[in-house]
Amino acid sequence: MGLDIGLEQEGFETCLASEIDKHALATINKNVPNVPVIEDVLDYSTEDILAISGFNDGEKIDLMVGGPPCQAFSTAGKRQGFNDERGNVFLHFINLICGIRPKFAVIENVRGLLSAPLIHRPHQLRGRGFPPLSNEEQQGGALKEIITRLESSGYNVSFNLYNAALFGTPQVRERVVLMCSREGKSIPYLEPTHSSDGIGCLKKMRTFREATQGIINHEYINFPEKRKKFYRLLKSGQNWRNLPDELQLEAMGKSYYSSGGRTGFLRRVDWDKPAPTLVTHPAMPATDLAHPEELRPLSVEEYKRIQEFPDNWEIVGNTLQKYRQIGNAVPVGLGRAIGRRLQSMDGKKNINNDWEGFRFSRYLGCDHKAWMRSHGVELSQLQFQIGA
Repeated sequence: MGLDIGLEQEGFETCLASEIDKHALATINKNVPNVPVIEDVLDYSTEDILAISGFNDGEKIDLMVGGPPCQAFSTAGKRQGFNDERGNVFLHFINLICGIRPKFAVIENVRGLLSAPLIHRPHQLRGRGFPPLSNEEQQGGALKEIITRLESSGYNVSFNLYNAALFGTPQVRERVVLMCSREGKSIPYLEPTHSSDGIGCLKKMRTFREATQGIINHEYINFPEKRKKFYRLLKSGQNWRNLPDELQLEAMGKSYYSSGGRTGFLRRVDWDKPAPTLVTHPAMPATDLAHPEELRPLSVEEYKRIQEFPDNWEIVGNTLQKYRQIGNAVPVGLGRAIGRRLQSMDGKKNINNDWEGFRFSRYLGCDHKAWMRSHGVELSQLQFQIGA
């Protein structure tokens, strides 16, 4: 409920939550027992959700927000998109938005959503000897379908790829946020509060050191002993490339010959930078998240601080289950930024609308206008009025 906590800090009230993971469900019930929680959202209709959340027919709902399962669109997976059962959860969530018709809707997801096709064709069935890709198999088809469905229900849709560190989260974590409005115009981009160099009105990004100071007790899993041998030679912000040349092959094994940056191998977090993106297991060989100095992965308590959960927020389950829950969450700071932007649409908060040229992530072409142009969609078709 990182997203929910951030929204609540900006004045929203959570009336219903949905969670299928039994450990995350137990965490929600432990910390906010008064919030109704449903499990598999596929089992619930529009009418069910309205009844459980306590709303009467015709009663206005300000916001529906969610992060439907992202693995179907992740570049790290098979990218089955809407052919994947998890992709169907995404479509069901869209249908619920169109049925309940809140004033605003927000959808958070991974960067892979920007390029996911509506229908995935395996790479071994492409190229010479195979028919060309159909429109449904082209990159971006899934997002086009999502936008079409929302627009047909009266929503204006805008989106961008946002680095959570720009909103006060001590972590470089990039997520797509779709902002949907039935108020006659599209929602402007989120307003950053931080930057890497802290220029102008923006503060400098929060660091791992700043976020984790004062923690006394730590719960964590251990690295294998053979990996500790190499960590003894590494300092804050370093990884396997900083080992002596004669030890690099020994440390990496077959992965030494792999392509790519491989920066997650034997990686120590930097004291004086935002943490890397939290993963669901901080001691996997290719995605290590080691403490800047100590011979251990980041602790559950450090994970909580990096995702900005309150210290008194109790995560239920064993240590690995706790890592997974926190690693899968939306940073609280991103929730706050979304809440501030939505409140500004109602005139409850006065914030700057003029961030259209701002670099919100390390990737180019991920904002709504650029994405539409690159995918052959006329902006006029989408009634796009950012900042209007």
